[in-house]
Amino acid sequence: MKKVRIHHFAEMKRRGEKITMLTAYDYPTARAFDAAGVDILLVGDSLGDNMLGYDSTVPLTVDEMIPFARAVAKGAEHSFVIADLPFGAYEVSPQQAVESSIRMMKLSGANAIKFEGGRRIAAQVKAVTDAGIPFCGHLGFTPQSENALGGRRIQGRGDGAYDDMLADALALQEAGAFAIVLEMVISPVAEKLSAALDVPTIGIGAGPHTDGQVLVWLDALGVGEWHPSFSKQYGHIGDAMRDGAAAYVSEVKGGQFPTLDHTFDE
Repeated sequence: MKKVRIHHFAEMKRRGEKITMLTAYDYPTARAFDAAGVDILLVGDSLGDNMLGYDSTVPLTVDEMIPFARAVAKGAEHSFVIADLPFGAYEVSPQQAVESSIRMMKLSGANAIKFEGGRRIAAQVKAVTDAGIPFCGHLGFTPQSENALGGRRIQGRGDGAYDDMLADALALQEAGAFAIVLEMVISPVAEKLSAALDVPTIGIGAGPHTDGQVLVWLDALGVGEWHPSFSKQYGHIGDAMRDGAAAYVSEVKGGQFPTLDHTFDE
């Protein structure tokens, strides 16, 4: 497998080849997904609630993100790596967005940056891409704005919703985004956006007609307690982890481990 580069995504959209993305937060997971042929590994700010136990993504900081992004970048021989900027790292000004993006890129080794919003952050996106940093957009349900949106609500419903989202998507495209994630957007709107844009769309809970798909790996492989309806379980790693740990505890307490096979006599 060759290294996935930014120009490959536009080529994949033209060919009608679906783009695959999974989140990853550490080196061994990145190695496994890289070997499986995943096109993009996303070090999402979902790190906050999925790996660090926060109630949402909001408390996460750039300092917390960097070591995880660095580990994923080191494990990704072929996959393209995108790192999120967390809440508070880009909203203040274009200068803040550029400074945060440069820091993330330099210290993590990620290939691109992602943060949330449409027209309201277009100036930040333009500044980041003008600085030579690849940028991926994120529209629809934006977890960093969960409080303003009133919770995890499906997006794209109602009169004018498509036009409003299209304006946001075109602003991101014009500012230099190479792709846009669409989260929890009703399928007809996601399909129309994908057809209207030159850049690829990558859906999560946005139906089958986007140019690619992304899932949080813990949801996809059965780890954790929250299993969103738009996801699908392709494995049951959580059950295997619990069963393996329980067997270890049982054998140690019962004196069955370690045996002579696991012992140095000399």
